[in-house]
Amino acid sequence: MSSETSKMSAQGVQVYYGANHALKDVNVEILDKTVTAFIGPSGCGKSTFLRCLNRMNDTVASARVLGTILLEGEDIYDKRVDPVTLRAKVGMVFQKPNPFPKSIYENVAYGPRIHGLTRNKAELDEVVEQSLRKAALWNEVKDRLDAPGTGLSGGQQQRLCIARAIATSPEVLLMDEPCSALDPIATAQVEELIDELRSQFSVVIVTHSMQQAARVSQRTAFFHLGNLVEYGETGQIFTNPRDPRTESYITGRIG
Repeated sequence: MSSETSKMSAQGVQVYYGANHALKDVNVEILDKTVTAFIGPSGCGKSTFLRCLNRMNDTVASARVLGTILLEGEDIYDKRVDPVTLRAKVGMVFQKPNPFPKSIYENVAYGPRIHGLTRNKAELDEVVEQSLRKAALWNEVKDRLDAPGTGLSGGQQQRLCIARAIATSPEVLLMDEPCSALDPIATAQVEELIDELRSQFSVVIVTHSMQQAARVSQRTAFFHLGNLVEYGETGQIFTNPRDPRTESYITGRIG
């Protein structure tokens, strides 16, 4: 089954922030062309683990990451791997929309330009258009590509950030609570978009909303107190969890 292909693999991952042992011995396979949701209470390690997948923890001086994380069989923490190049392959969308203070066009063109992915203006125009189309934003902005990205609504800004992340043709798209700053209509649009994106990308979403995880993901990982408690098919995790801690969280007894 091609849908079961592993895109990223984490083995024995531990994260320390100084003396704080934030993540303990996480093993997980992130499947290709699948949406994987990370759920769990605040401070349980889900965002910490997400940030391991594109080495965002490198930017935290006190952070130490142990264990192995492979992308298509290659160790992303190998000294020869350039984190900037890695982040073109493993894109990131944050909780608060954070467009650059540049035009809509320049927001999307930025990645392909710094990574030298296009040879001329016509190719860059094409990448910008296709990325905005994939982010379901093209029809809303095609007549004002020179307008500042910061002038868009919150939901449009988040879709612009998604367009910016996919412009470098990443293999994996990480999303850290991408809807928590958005209203319900914008949230529904982004959720619909996530469902479309999985035909081309491996998507990993951290969410505090179990309903959202149930709606958008095919695989769910439940984190609690720095441990990956349970990982499996979303339907199974929500209807028939194997671990009592998972059941307690899903039924609202811990959170």
